Amino acid sequence: MPSAPTPSAFKQSYNSISGIDIKAVFASKVAVPLQAVSYAIQREKAPIYTMGFPNPRAFSRGKRGIAGSLIFVLLDKHPLVASGQGLFSDGPDFKFWADMEEIRPSVATNNNVPTTGFSLTTAAGAVPADDTAGVETDNLNDQVFTQPWYVDQIPPFDITLTGSNEQGTVVSMAIIGVELVNEGYGISIDDLVSEYQYTFVAREVLPWTRLPPNTASGIGSTAA
Repeated sequence: MPSAPTPSAFKQSYNSISGIDIKAVFASKVAVPLQAVSYAIQREKAPIYTMGFPNPRAFSRGKRGIAGSLIFVLLDKHPLVASGQGLFSDGPDFKFWADMEEIRPSVATNNNVPTTGFSLTTAAGAVPADDTAGVETDNLNDQVFTQPWYVDQIPPFDITLTGSNEQGTVVSMAIIGVELVNEGYGISIDDLVSEYQYTFVAREVLPWTRLPPNTASGIGSTAA
C-alpha cells in the first residue's frame, strides 16, 4: 500500500475562508438562501473627571449591545415564515403562544374560513370557536400554540457559521440568542435579484475558532 503523501508546507500555513466556504445554521436548519450576515458590538464607556485635572482619571464601563443584519435572497418563497416551507414554519421549537383573535386577521380569512395556503391553524388544526363567533368567549383559555407569520414572532435562536475550505481547514463561530427585529423587502424592474433584509439583536457572540482539520482516511488506498 502506498504511503500517504507528505502535507505541503503551504497547506500547513494560514488558510483563508471565503463566503462560499461557509454554511449558516439557524437553530437546527441550514439557511440555504442566506446571502450575508453581519453584526456589531457596542458598549457604553464614559470618562470620569475630577477637579483640578483636565484628563480623564478613569473610564467607567456600562451596557453592551449586540446587533446585526441578515440578507436573504428570494428564491420561490419567504425564507423564514413561508407556509410550511420557511426555516421557521414547522417544528415545536419555533412555535409561540398567540391569542386566538390575533391569529385570525380579517385579511387572511374568507367567511371565517382560512384562505388557501394560509397555515395559521390551532394545535388541533381547527378554527377556534370564539373566532368563528367573532367574539371572545373564553378569557381563561384563549391562547394557541402556533407557527409564526411575522419574523418578530420567532422565538430566540442561535446562528452557527461553519467554514471549511479545500485545504481541510475548519473554523466556526456563533451568534447566541438572536431576536429578529425588523424586516424589509423591495423589488424593481432593475433588480435581477430580490432580497429580504432583517435586523436583529443578540445576547452573545462566540468568535471564530479553528477546529480540528478535515483529514482524508485511507489516502492512497484502493477499493477492494
